[in-house]
Amino acid sequence: MSASLNRRTFLLGTLAAPLLPATVARAVQADKVRLGIIGTGGRGQGNWAGVADEAVLVLCDVDLARTAEAAKRFPSADVVQDFRRVVERKDLDGVVISTPDHWHAIPAVWAMQNDKHVYCEKPLAHTVYECRVMADTARKRKRATQMGTQIHAGTNYRRVVELVQGGAIGTVRRVEVWCERKPDRGRVASTGMSIPSTLDYDLWVGPAPMRPFDPNVVPFHWRWWWEFGGGVLGDMGCHYMDLAHWALDLRNPERVSAVGTRFSDADNTVPVELQADFHYTAKKARPAVHLTWYHGDPGPKGEDGRVRNYGTRNGVLFHGEKGQLVADYGMHRLLPEADFAGFSRPSPTIPDSVGHHQEWINAIKNGTPTTCNFDYSGALAETVLLGNVAFRLGKEIEWDSKRLKVKNVPESEWGPLVRREYRGDWKLMG
Repeated sequence: MSASLNRRTFLLGTLAAPLLPATVARAVQADKVRLGIIGTGGRGQGNWAGVADEAVLVLCDVDLARTAEAAKRFPSADVVQDFRRVVERKDLDGVVISTPDHWHAIPAVWAMQNDKHVYCEKPLAHTVYECRVMADTARKRKRATQMGTQIHAGTNYRRVVELVQGGAIGTVRRVEVWCERKPDRGRVASTGMSIPSTLDYDLWVGPAPMRPFDPNVVPFHWRWWWEFGGGVLGDMGCHYMDLAHWALDLRNPERVSAVGTRFSDADNTVPVELQADFHYTAKKARPAVHLTWYHGDPGPKGEDGRVRNYGTRNGVLFHGEKGQLVADYGMHRLLPEADFAGFSRPSPTIPDSVGHHQEWINAIKNGTPTTCNFDYSGALAETVLLGNVAFRLGKEIEWDSKRLKVKNVPESEWGPLVRREYRGDWKLMG
């Protein structure tokens, strides 16, 4: 499918779509945010449920079979396959994007260029360059944005940030983050498979390289192939590294290295196990920080080689001069526990969230801030994706964040990994 819609066809399609009468539209605008949902299955279900109290006017998915549940919840909403039928509508205030990673940036940027606010799932985009364009566009267009790292709204993360920033464990120079998740073994079908009649497969592939339809890839396992996703690091890194970025005010690393293994008996291209090391320069009163990410691994190991995951298979460990702090989504502990037996916890200073989705809705209505806006979450997602860049290059990279350049590797090697070429006529800027 050509990226450029025939204007006459597009306009006819738009006019054919039922729109709210003007009087109803005004009433809706006064009381509720008018939204379009792009991507209705998988994470899309959680996201449209998170904004269900608002006015959802249109549902969009390249596979119409995946719109069934959302259509039951929003029976008066239009149902379309092409995101352009959403982002160019004039009667929407914002869009919620829950597509595969390779389809985050284009609809998000086009939506913001059409004056819409954007909620987008993690990781923010498929490449570092796309993340930067999304953050820059949000700033220039003054759009309310939020990345879907829902755990950021939980109270546990807030209490951890307060302890670290309040000096409970002293100065922190070292952080370890781990996730036991591994990719699912994937096999590419040996023969061509029939494309479901409800799926516009050419549009699903979109800007990525074309490959034959395969139910082993679509609709879920795309994340284990570089063309569409970022593996476990891309899938989970923004959730867990978020806590370290927030607590230590981290942004872009200066050096990144990564080593890992791949399946020997599967067709996946992403690593099964990975260790990625991120080095951040000193900032104001904070010293330089070294953060290590592990996935496909039960946790960091002590000097004796034994796993030290402190009872959580997914977690974050802050190493401070006065002690350690281990946390996951729902718990945190100061270590050694005996040393903190008489510790007096500080009073909370970070207000509880009204809810991750509600923060975004309130930002649209009232101009209040979101905690995972594209400025903050863009830098986080860039960092996560740089771990994959380093792994694919097979060497430590020296990163120039301002210019989006790897300084110690020829651009011919890193360029396509930082800023990919799009298939056909697709482009990032609408």
